[in-house]
Amino acid sequence: MDTNRIRPSAESLTQGRLIVLFDGECRFCSGWVKFLIRHDRADRFRFAPLQSEAARSLLPSAALSAADMDSVVLLDGEDVYTHSSAVLRICRRLGGGWALLGVFSFIPSRLRDALYRWVAKHRYLIAGREQSCIVPTEEIRRKFIG
Repeated sequence: MDTNRIRPSAESLTQGRLIVLFDGECRFCSGWVKFLIRHDRADRFRFAPLQSEAARSLLPSAALSAADMDSVVLLDGEDVYTHSSAVLRICRRLGGGWALLGVFSFIPSRLRDALYRWVAKHRYLIAGREQSCIVPTEEIRRKFIG
């Protein structure tokens, strides 16, 4: 069983979309979101910063504290994925060649998450901090919740 899987509240079942919650103050995380928006040809994903009211309303408090602010969070149907499990699931759902990265799911989550947590711990040193959350252009604004 995947240790990074948590059951969300019923409110998170937002129109059958995959919801990606991210640290809105992290340039690395914002870059990840921009990458996903560019490659989301099937328009599957919606986004919200973890610091937002939308994230607080979508995640039960247990899931929000488990995610802390150091993890990307994926709400996929009735499941919530965090850390490396979220990233690999996002890649699979992104489709195309990116789905091949899902092969790394065979690595135990404990090992994957050790690398994930190291990057998360150093993400502000790697990419810096944003002074504010992503300000989406008019054309991608519909992809953001809240």
